[in-house]
Amino acid sequence: MRDLVMEHSKAGHEVGIICDSSTGGEHEDNLFDDIRPYLALGLTRVPIRRSVSFSDIGVMWEAYKNIKSLRPDVLHGHGAKGGVLARLVGSALRVNRYSVARLYTAHGGSLHYNRASLTGQFVLRMERLQEHFTDALVFICEYERDTYTKKVGRPRTETRLIYNGIGERDFEIIPTRSDAVHYIYVGMLRDLKGPDLFIDAFAKAERILGRPLSALMIGDGPDRDRYRDMMVERGLGKRIGMLPAMRVQQAFGMAQNLVVPSRAEAMPYIVLEGLAAGKTIIATRVGGIPEALGKDSPALAQPDDADDLARIMADAIRVPGWHDQTMPEMGKVKAVFSASVMANDVLRLYHDLIDRRRKRSAASAS
Repeated sequence: MRDLVMEHSKAGHEVGIICDSSTGGEHEDNLFDDIRPYLALGLTRVPIRRSVSFSDIGVMWEAYKNIKSLRPDVLHGHGAKGGVLARLVGSALRVNRYSVARLYTAHGGSLHYNRASLTGQFVLRMERLQEHFTDALVFICEYERDTYTKKVGRPRTETRLIYNGIGERDFEIIPTRSDAVHYIYVGMLRDLKGPDLFIDAFAKAERILGRPLSALMIGDGPDRDRYRDMMVERGLGKRIGMLPAMRVQQAFGMAQNLVVPSRAEAMPYIVLEGLAAGKTIIATRVGGIPEALGKDSPALAQPDDADDLARIMADAIRVPGWHDQTMPEMGKVKAVFSASVMANDVLRLYHDLIDRRRKRSAASAS
């Protein structure tokens, strides 16, 4: 989102953000401060809960009033709740004869739900229903597009595949510090992202290599204390440290090996940022990660399998030249996953939708 804001603003467009205020902390506030100069339409933060609740009605009304006053040409919802907000508010504006393009990018979100569960059935049926209020669906990887088709159904509106991208500033090798640890985990401290798998695999990698190792877990989240207790119970408290969320450039200097043990993903930025920084990525075979690392990459472990993850973590240390043998070439990463490519593709879609709607309006008026 930050890269899109900057790229679109530099191209001469006015951009604004409406997002949640109930999550995040000082680190996220600093990231928002970085892009404030690019937000001609401002930054509006309102409490948006992950789950469906009655408070959503108030959020929707506040968003409608704010968006109506700004009169944008495009509303692009990111994530499940963002998608609901953009499409319903956009449709309400159309009732009032105001033309606006309505787009949705899931970023995993509701697609993580299982169709066999009652909650999953409700969420996925709501996704299908909202296609009637959607001008285009944007998928950030092939995995997301295929999952949508499998769980929701073949899209009945326009779709585009536009990979996540990172800025030019991120394509810079970050040297590993002299006091670096063997592995780092960077991300939210919640089970979906697999911190518990990281702890299990770390202990098993020590046994494979037959010596003590070191690691850092960097991030914040609701289960932080539980993971700390897990490490202490297993006698790993002195070999795995924990640090609060920080800028990834700072975190990447603390180790060469970045472990991404997620149970579910779409196309995580941490993988792209790690590749651009020259880090060795060890990840689970979930979401769009194989599209970034290579579908047959030896760096990919089976999901929810600490033994397989531990084997790869050990290989990254004990096999000479493992990084060069397994990581994709930087040029290929940049050609597909750069912010400029992403932003240009998104803008092209915006223009196509706006031009098409204006032509239809002109035709109906005549």
